[in-house]
Amino acid sequence: MIALSARALVAGAFPIALSTPVGGALAASATPVDQPNPQTQKDLQQSMRGEAYANAAYRLYAAQAERENLPSVARLFERTADVELGEHFSEAAELSGLVGGDAENLRAAVAGETYESRQMYPGFARQSKADGDEGRHARAFGAALRAVESGRGAVPKPPKADTVHVPKGKPEVHARRTKTDLDEAMHGEALAYAKYRQYAEHAGNPAVAGLFRGTSDVELHEHFAGEAKLAGLVGSTHANLTKAIAGEQYESRTMYPAFAKRAEAAGDTRAAERFANNAEDEAGHARAFQQALDQLPEQGS
Repeated sequence: MIALSARALVAGAFPIALSTPVGGALAASATPVDQPNPQTQKDLQQSMRGEAYANAAYRLYAAQAERENLPSVARLFERTADVELGEHFSEAAELSGLVGGDAENLRAAVAGETYESRQMYPGFARQSKADGDEGRHARAFGAALRAVESGRGAVPKPPKADTVHVPKGKPEVHARRTKTDLDEAMHGEALAYAKYRQYAEHAGNPAVAGLFRGTSDVELHEHFAGEAKLAGLVGSTHANLTKAIAGEQYESRTMYPAFAKRAEAAGDTRAAERFANNAEDEAGHARAFQQALDQLPEQGS
């Protein structure tokens, strides 16, 4: 995974045409967990943000490796992305109690989208298409919430992402503030994608699951990708592997060991074990990326 700091939640875009009548307020609850110590909870949140971003970035790096006719490196990035999202993010989500019932998850989504549409994106130095999309997301999730809670009405149709392709390129922005804003936005979009995937997997209402899945695709393939293109996130495979190694080493040697130590001291044994296991996994990822880098022909970054 790539080393990251805590970021704000961000989401995506889609129209709010209604369909799929709701016959009842179905909901799926995640397995109850003991509430972690506040510091452990904070560390779990940072872990989820980092794992979500790594998943999104590695998938773009995989596509670049394919363009460079490096299929084994592409598969390595894809497999690592799967671990970051399917294991590390999912396990942190379970420990943190991220997922509730459908209504609770929709309320959380409304809050996140409203924040982004009214505060985060409008305040950025350079706005993107996502600026106006977040308000539409908030309204659609709100409509779904009303349908779920009342048992009447309809859940909005899932959106379709307008996929943005992200080739190797230099940053299209130069101001430090704009770069910082893009970094925050990318972290948020990746996190929203991962959260909405979790909400979809646990949804009791199929229409709500579809809404979360469709919105998550917009977050990843449209918003994250569009901002990654502006930021020049994707370089050569040589450069991408070098960045990935640095991130994985930081997390395996510094971040996760610190999280594990704090969680153990707070009595959050399960979280401490999870953080320690993640540190081992990230060290393995760093070694695999280093091996792939060592096998590449000499090239500029």
